[in-house]
Amino acid sequence: MEKDLSNYRKSYEKGELLMSDTPENPLELFQKWFYEVDTHFPEDETNAMTLSTIGLDGFPKSRVVLLKKYTHEGFIFYTNYKSEKGKAIHENPNVCLSFFWHGAERQVIIKGKAEKIAENLSDGYFESRPRGSQLGALVSNQSEEVTKEALEQKLKDLEIEYEGKHIPRPKFWGGYIVKPVEIEFWQGRPSRLHDRICYTLDHNFNWNKKRLSP
Repeated sequence: MEKDLSNYRKSYEKGELLMSDTPENPLELFQKWFYEVDTHFPEDETNAMTLSTIGLDGFPKSRVVLLKKYTHEGFIFYTNYKSEKGKAIHENPNVCLSFFWHGAERQVIIKGKAEKIAENLSDGYFESRPRGSQLGALVSNQSEEVTKEALEQKLKDLEIEYEGKHIPRPKFWGGYIVKPVEIEFWQGRPSRLHDRICYTLDHNFNWNKKRLSP
């Protein structure tokens, strides 16, 4: 099987990113970009991001997860702590987040350290989820082998067990916050002369920025 993709071409022409237009704090620029994409490109799932971890087998692995909150401290998502990514983060909290907003021809790449958020914060978010999503968290031993029939039967059993009852957050499920140490903003440009502005956090917790060659 073979397919030549060398003739696939696209010219990126929807914007530019000048150093003079960037704030001192990269989270301010992230908030601006997120708002612009969310407002003007509704076809993009703005909060979808690729999370990359180093697995227990030594290989990097990436998967799409959903950003549920961002603050001045970092970026929060939720998952099963016993999943493949949860185990990977436990062993090596250095992770990478990547947003690609194709409508705006923009990308944001974030390096940081992941840590569990407070249990009460995970409780609060879990309470806000639809019951189906709450049951889904209870049903899944994420990343473990299972048959479709067993999964569906377990869901039916839990629906009966919790009918009319409060569904508690399982202790193996909750949030992580990724606290950034480096954030790169990429704006596609014509002739592949893309704009890349990279912020890095120094030992005094100050952000330093520079332009990178495309």
